[in-house]
Amino acid sequence: MRRWLPFEWIAAIRFLLEGRMQSLFIVAGVTIGVGVIVFMSAMLESMTANMMRRILNSQPHISMVPPDEVARPLHDAALNLGTVQRRTQRTRSIDQWQAVRTDLERNPEITHVAPVVTGSVLASRGVASRSVNAIGIEPERYFAIIDLPGNIAAGQPRLFAEDVVIGTDLAKELGVEVGDKVRFTAASGTMMTLTITGLFDLGNRFTNLRNVYVALRTGQALLGLIGGSTAIEVTVSDVYAAEDVAKVLQATTGVGADSWIKTNAQFFNVMNIQSISNTTIRLLVGLSVAFGIASVLIVSVVQRSKEIGILRAMGASRGQILRVFLIQGGVLGLIGSIFGSSLGLVAIWGFHAVARNPDGSEFFPLIIDWWLPVLAALMATATGVVAAVTPALRAARLDPVVAIRG
Repeated sequence: MRRWLPFEWIAAIRFLLEGRMQSLFIVAGVTIGVGVIVFMSAMLESMTANMMRRILNSQPHISMVPPDEVARPLHDAALNLGTVQRRTQRTRSIDQWQAVRTDLERNPEITHVAPVVTGSVLASRGVASRSVNAIGIEPERYFAIIDLPGNIAAGQPRLFAEDVVIGTDLAKELGVEVGDKVRFTAASGTMMTLTITGLFDLGNRFTNLRNVYVALRTGQALLGLIGGSTAIEVTVSDVYAAEDVAKVLQATTGVGADSWIKTNAQFFNVMNIQSISNTTIRLLVGLSVAFGIASVLIVSVVQRSKEIGILRAMGASRGQILRVFLIQGGVLGLIGSIFGSSLGLVAIWGFHAVARNPDGSEFFPLIIDWWLPVLAALMATATGVVAAVTPALRAARLDPVVAIRG
């Protein structure tokens, strides 16, 4: 097979085999570097996807809400003697919410729209009582946004006029289970006794303790908002563009719009910092790999200067000598990346199998992008070629007479 290889490949492979100890050390260095990059990338992607799932599992991408009520001072400055205090915000419906919903459904960036009515009520069972957030929904619309059926721990997500679905933590606090009745009392004094048809677990204790779901008409009657909707919940095709879409919707509809990015600003900042840190570490590891390959090839040029001079004297062109060392850099990067990708994948699988929560469940679902090893191989090969440029140019510029004389 060797006779079919071009001259540059034959010379490059021979140089690598003759300096096999140097080649093994640099391949080991590339393996470790690529392994670190693959491990960290897979770890960050899995953690990010898990946290995103937990956050978006219990809230929409955008919530359309009524604009704040503002206390306006009198225009007569002579009468404006006191400080204007902010008004207490009351539970109220979005004006003409049906028309707003229709406009939202026509937006190509929006995938699902669901009107809800929500407000604070008191849930009580015997002597136990808790303040909760009653959410009236249209199940067929709302379940396309929040996957409540997929997070039911007991019973079923049935919501007729006298039904309610509550969280597992609230059920423990009240000492109830599926089939029991709970009394709900609104601030206006309206009381309803509803039957628990299901218990949900959205993976968030606050949500499990705070939210209860009823039919839309039941929620409207309980909160005294007949025919009203306190919010319109929306999902968009690109979750990371939710804030930009929310600003556009607020400007065009005149209704307030809160995106998940705005309401989880701290989490979003942490994820950005993690992403920047991961990119920085990968860059530093890549630079260390590049300098390692370059240093080994520079030593190789010095050690083989006589051989290079002989090759030049025998008719090898500068371009051929240049390609010999570029091929060496690329081969070292490619071989190291193959071993490194395998090492990184084995490490992430091992970590996922060993690291567990106290109850034995996994920390997070493992998500591996199978393009990652391919990208790592391409990047490591390219890094090896780039790192070989300087020693390759040095070898190509050697004068054959001076090189042979040593």
